[in-house]
Amino acid sequence: MTKTIPYKNVLLGLLSLASVLPDGTTAAVLPRTAGCGCHSNHHPGPENPSFETGDLSGWTVVSGTAFGNASVTTTASYKSGSFNQVGPLNQVGKQFLWGMLQDGDAAVGTLRSSTFRASSTMSFLVGGGYDPANLYVGVVLERDGTLLFSQTATNDEALIRIVWDTSAYAGQNVYMVVVDTSTQGHINLDDVRTGCHALHDGGLSFNALGQHNQPPQNSTALSAASLYALDPIRPQFHYTPYQGWINDPAGLIQWGGKYHLFNQFNPVAPLWGPMHWSHAESTDAVHWRELPVALYPPYPDNPQDTSGRYTGSAVLNKDTGALQLIYTDATNVIWHPKAVAEVVSSAVSSDGINFDLSNSNPIIAAPPPDSASGFRDPKVFWDPTDNTWKMVVGSGDSRSGKVQLYKSTSPTSSELTAWEYVGVLHQGDDSSRGTMWECPNFFPIGDKWALFYGQDKASVGWYEVGTYNGTTFTSEKLGLLDAGPDSYAAQWFVDDAARNLLVTWMGSWTTSKWPSRVNGWAGAQSLMRELFIREDGGLGQKVVDEVSLLASGPAKSLGRTDVHNGTMTVGSSNTARLQASIDLVASTAPAFTIELFASKAESVSLVYSFGNRSLTLDTTRAGYGQAGKWSATIAKPADNRLSLDILIDRSSLEIFVGDGTAMTATVFPRYQESNNIRIVCRGGKTVFDDIVLTPLGSAWV
Repeated sequence: MTKTIPYKNVLLGLLSLASVLPDGTTAAVLPRTAGCGCHSNHHPGPENPSFETGDLSGWTVVSGTAFGNASVTTTASYKSGSFNQVGPLNQVGKQFLWGMLQDGDAAVGTLRSSTFRASSTMSFLVGGGYDPANLYVGVVLERDGTLLFSQTATNDEALIRIVWDTSAYAGQNVYMVVVDTSTQGHINLDDVRTGCHALHDGGLSFNALGQHNQPPQNSTALSAASLYALDPIRPQFHYTPYQGWINDPAGLIQWGGKYHLFNQFNPVAPLWGPMHWSHAESTDAVHWRELPVALYPPYPDNPQDTSGRYTGSAVLNKDTGALQLIYTDATNVIWHPKAVAEVVSSAVSSDGINFDLSNSNPIIAAPPPDSASGFRDPKVFWDPTDNTWKMVVGSGDSRSGKVQLYKSTSPTSSELTAWEYVGVLHQGDDSSRGTMWECPNFFPIGDKWALFYGQDKASVGWYEVGTYNGTTFTSEKLGLLDAGPDSYAAQWFVDDAARNLLVTWMGSWTTSKWPSRVNGWAGAQSLMRELFIREDGGLGQKVVDEVSLLASGPAKSLGRTDVHNGTMTVGSSNTARLQASIDLVASTAPAFTIELFASKAESVSLVYSFGNRSLTLDTTRAGYGQAGKWSATIAKPADNRLSLDILIDRSSLEIFVGDGTAMTATVFPRYQESNNIRIVCRGGKTVFDDIVLTPLGSAWV
């Protein structure tokens, strides 16, 4: 039996671990002082808490074959998953419990620790599969067997730190359990800590992660901004689901004077699943208000049926003023073997809240020939070459990815429910950019046309700029839409100011690094970006001007500054905008580095090399996120001033360069103190015309 702790007690526990932000909201951060109470109720934890004996000494196999002495290992790195992910396992010391080693993933079993007295706090490292019902680490009250707390992992072998407020049970006898009743996964454990030791490491304070630190959304009077601020790794001025999973942005439009953002959404778990469309609106393109779910999957009563509403468009019906969604209806053919896997459907709303499925569905009942790789993600656009509505749909075959083109044949120009196939708008020369192009967007910009799409298995976004004759696109320039690791499924639209705007999913299918899953959510959308044609003919991006509306305090300007053979601290913030202009002529150093999310234990490095004009994003020493290096060559600015615009938001980075280069990454720092912003220069000087740091507040209203 699982004991339900009253929400009031949970909230009091959260606020006891909270600090007040400048805007009056609270952030779930751990106490930094000895007077916080962790000393007053500090008792030793279980025997052999880090398995450094090399076996299960102090632990008892209660049942099954999932755990045994062979489960304890010194292995330090792993390679697994569909994309052959490699990384450190993050154990403390040498040994840890790796749940698959004893008898494989098919084995089940339960492991129990020795009895110990509960302290005011405890923490531990957990890794392995995400399955709250069947894979978890728990704490049990010895006197009656009540399961007090439990935590599953993240679908990643790497260990991350979970922190629990156990003060309600301080002094009572408890024990830990490691439970694996799944025949398809396993659970990993290391470094159980109690009392003050559970909160700190080498003078640094852990970010408090774990599902028990997240109050139910509808059980509190806290504002959205205050509630979302409780999670120390949740971005504050980017759209995220409070609980559940999001991926592709969809249905972007300015309708009724407001910006509307829809998202591929699974409210049940922080994993991809039966796709809904979540919905939010904004009056200024940067502040968001959550609206009810717009679209639901067709078979909601069967959680194993992943049929759902995939990505699509939103358009205005100029005759009625209604909002029309055009999207992929995806059917799981395992459960529905006679169905067409992917068709195009439509839904309409007159109030922007309630959406009625069209009686004409599906409005495209089958994919065209040579679409073996898929047929999804319709994006509607107005074609000025013949003054008609047209639509691109992602597709491909065994040879290459392609974009299919359709033309509206609806009786009126506004009710888009009848379409005829035109042909292949554009396709790859070979399979080098994949054999399925997802989320295509096609639009006029300047005197050119731009096409962008996602390479599905690599989770990479490409753009092409060229010409269009009404039926086919001729490419003249090819490049990456975003040079960082965490950008995919971008969607374009035009707002009332005639700007070409874009939002991208700050994620990637190639990574298992979703540590926010232990807090019940996964996925974030980028800030609104404006698109333009670069000097080199490519497609460039910059953040919209409205981002200045997020400022929560005065900007700090350093003016003209030389950084010469040393390190300069710009400030300490993990929710800020950093803008810098570098004088390339006056600078003499070979390179400079901007360190972000920095502490003595971790940091992100952004390195600009003057000689080859390369900008490298290095996350190999940063947090729980995807570790690696990503580089882009920056065009030489005509005025010899390199401009950088960097948006820092608790666990994410958006970087924009003056030439239109964009780089997006998710970071997820381990420590509260990982918020320093520093500039490092060696072997000469870097001259900044100005460095401006602006604190940014919450996007939630």
